[in-house]
Amino acid sequence: MKKRLIYIAASLLAAGVVVSCHKVTVEATTELTPDVFPQDSLSYISASGPAYVALRGNVAAEYFFQQTYSTDEGIMPARGGNWYDGGQNMEMHYHTWTKDNGYLNGNWYWLSTIIGVVNQQLNILGRTQPEGAAKDQNLAELKMVRALAYFFMMDNYGNVPIYTTYGDFTPRDKSPRAEVFAFIEKEIKDAIPNLSTAVNTATYGRFTQYGAYALLAKMYLNAEYYTGTKMYNECIAACDNIINSGKFSIASMANYLRAFYPSNGPTAVGSKEEFIFAIPYDPTFTNTFPFRSANYHARYDVPRSMGKVAPGAGYNYFNIPYVPGGPASTLPEFYRHFNDPNDIRNKQWLAGKQTLPDGVTPLTITTTKAGYDSKTFAGDNTPYTFQLELTPNIVLRQSTATFDVGNDEVGWNMGYRNIKFYPDATSATRDQNNDIPIFRYSDIVLMKAEAILRGGAVTLGQTALSLANNLRANRTISPAWSNITLDSIYNERSREFAWEAWHRNDMIRFGKYEGKWGFKTNAEEYRRIFPIPTNAFAVNPQLTQNPGY
Repeated sequence: MKKRLIYIAASLLAAGVVVSCHKVTVEATTELTPDVFPQDSLSYISASGPAYVALRGNVAAEYFFQQTYSTDEGIMPARGGNWYDGGQNMEMHYHTWTKDNGYLNGNWYWLSTIIGVVNQQLNILGRTQPEGAAKDQNLAELKMVRALAYFFMMDNYGNVPIYTTYGDFTPRDKSPRAEVFAFIEKEIKDAIPNLSTAVNTATYGRFTQYGAYALLAKMYLNAEYYTGTKMYNECIAACDNIINSGKFSIASMANYLRAFYPSNGPTAVGSKEEFIFAIPYDPTFTNTFPFRSANYHARYDVPRSMGKVAPGAGYNYFNIPYVPGGPASTLPEFYRHFNDPNDIRNKQWLAGKQTLPDGVTPLTITTTKAGYDSKTFAGDNTPYTFQLELTPNIVLRQSTATFDVGNDEVGWNMGYRNIKFYPDATSATRDQNNDIPIFRYSDIVLMKAEAILRGGAVTLGQTALSLANNLRANRTISPAWSNITLDSIYNERSREFAWEAWHRNDMIRFGKYEGKWGFKTNAEEYRRIFPIPTNAFAVNPQLTQNPGY
């Protein structure tokens, strides 16, 4: 049975939280007092669980959609009206979102809730917990959860208001992005001395010093975009703090894909080497927060005919107990990065003709001619059997206006599918056990390489080329690179971190977010940040809208 940490199971405090929609603080009541709970250091760790529960909320769904479908990495077209979802997926692709887009509203609400919950916990646990190192570490971890939420807000929405005091609901306008950056940086630096340096089952899923340095590295790598000031040497120094610890390594070629399996975690091969900070998922866990708090990747990524199907209609390749929706795929513009036949990362994709697990026998589907292609064989119910083939291109053959490829096998099998977060056959629901990494050691390696290429100083004898080749030696048997460019790093990041919700951040930093892909031609630069959502103004009328919206 997979590990689950005590703080994840603790929801006593969460049960008392009353979320006020889209506030950047969360009004709450609680029965938690020094007289009743907690009474020891382990109980205080458990009592900090609601912050991590809130953090888990949208990571694997709405937040992933916002980061991925606004790039060339992913697309979710409608299929016979299914998955149109008010046009929010279409808006992400075309870069035509407004302040009413559901993902933008939902993720602002989610991140605001995390911040409010942490403010509540810092207030309560700061007053009730005995003074000492255990208290300092617990409060530092909570501040890191808040810092990560503020980083996500700053990265996505630009200027945002800063709230750190529980009970402060004063309407206020946004703080400038550079000011938010400075606030987060100080919070991280202040927290680091009190964070644990242990890397084990007890600290898995919690912020350690290394998770803090990873967040600093990510901020410094993007600092020129966020603040106008280059901080590449600072990025390298943050990376070196992790490298010098000797507690992480690049997962081997044999273990790369295993790092994302349902069995991943602090003792599993691949993830135990790579994961610096990850968010645990467990299908048996429920909570009271108004977010999914679930990993539904297989539901969206697996073709319908490779899950639970009627006899003869396909093959339950992954042995999952449900029919997957299968609406999400990549685009040819992104898949072109996977052009090395010797690269293990190719195996995270389903592409072309599909076979049974023996790798030889065709995976066949039996339907009707109309069920196969309703455009060509409308009304023809003659039985029709064919080998499942996933095609690379997305064609809006039913309706361009509603972003629809059609509700037949031709439409449903458009687009190559990513199964990095491998479907979980052990779960009785659509939820999965796969933990989701936020920071991995491979990211540290490539961030340092990029920072050096952008002008940072070489340290530890590691050049940009040697760092990249060290990673690639664990991903492909193709020859090492003899030279390296920023485009090389961008392409390598695309291969390494596919489906991990970092591609939007990368595209913006590399100046590629205004490009053309799929059906998208919009090059409006102001869309590098999203609008302040509609509902945020209802609870904070002092907010002003971002430029362009």
